[in-house]
Order: sequence, then C-alpha cells, then structure tokens
Amino acid sequence: MAKLVFGMNQSLDGYVDHMAFGPSPVLFRHFIEEAQGQAGSVYGRRIYEIMRYWDDDHPEWDADKHAFAAAWRKQPKWVVSRSLNSVGPNARLVADDLEEAIRRLKAEHEGEIEVAGPVLAKSLTELGLIDEYRIYLHPVVLGHGTPYFAGPRPPLRLMTHDRIGEDVIRLTYVPA
Repeated sequence: MAKLVFGMNQSLDGYVDHMAFGPSPVLFRHFIEEAQGQAGSVYGRRIYEIMRYWDDDHPEWDADKHAFAAAWRKQPKWVVSRSLNSVGPNARLVADDLEEAIRRLKAEHEGEIEVAGPVLAKSLTELGLIDEYRIYLHPVVLGHGTPYFAGPRPPLRLMTHDRIGEDVIRLTYVPA
C-alpha cells in the first residue's frame, strides 16, 4: 500500500510561495531524488498548472533541472480538478469522488505518492488520507500568502527533523 505524503517549502510564518523563495542547489538535488523515487504525484489544479513548466525543455536549464524534469515526466500524475477537461502527458484527471479515487491509488501502488497543493492537502487531511507531512522550513518571513495548512492544523506528531543544506530544516510529522 502506498503512503500519501504532503511536503512543501514553507516560510517561518507558515506560507508557501514558489515565487518568493525557492530551494538551494542542495535542496533541489534532494527534490530530484525524491521525485525519482516516488510512485507518483497527486496535484490540485493550480499547482499542476505551475508544474507543467517541467513538460518542456528550456535552453537555460542546467543538468539538475533536466534531471528533475525527467523524473517529473516519468512518474504518473493524478490531477484533482472539476474545471479541467484534460491533462498533459502521463497524467490522469480525477474529477469525481476524491476519497474513492485516492483510496484506490493507495491500494494499487507501493511507495510514496506525493500530494502537491495546500487546498488539495486540506481536503485529503479532512478525509484522513495523508500519512505524512513534510515541512521544508526556510528562514524567510513572508507576512502573507497561501498557508501550508489551508485549514485548521490537524493534530500531528513530530517523527523526525533533519537539516538539508545550509538553511533548511525538514520536519516530518504523522497524524497524531
């Protein structure tokens, strides 16, 4: 059975914003390894549309960006949306019965399935389907934006913490 993992970069004050701060080269290589090992990813519409950037090669990319793009393209993706009519390569649309679709994914796959997007994570948290939360805590204060937890923070228990690179702490929690 697969494990559903919600992990994102977060500011010290609890916000996620890929435009305000991003991963260092060390953290980006960590994300490449994560993507290479995942059984797939479940995306909300907004984050999926942002991630579609990786569908096409860009001339300015270095080797790490090409490696991430290759890993992202290879893995299966499930996109939760009621507004999209179609999705890109290696992706399937989940438009109805989120709970049933995710339970089926977890039952049919082994390994980790990434959850991407705070709004989707909120829905999956309310359904009790997320097995692990990974907060990549950056020393940045934004003061506004999209919070990591789109709703009330669920009861969590800290399992591990580790430093990645010079300035990021990964906090790994499970539902309490």
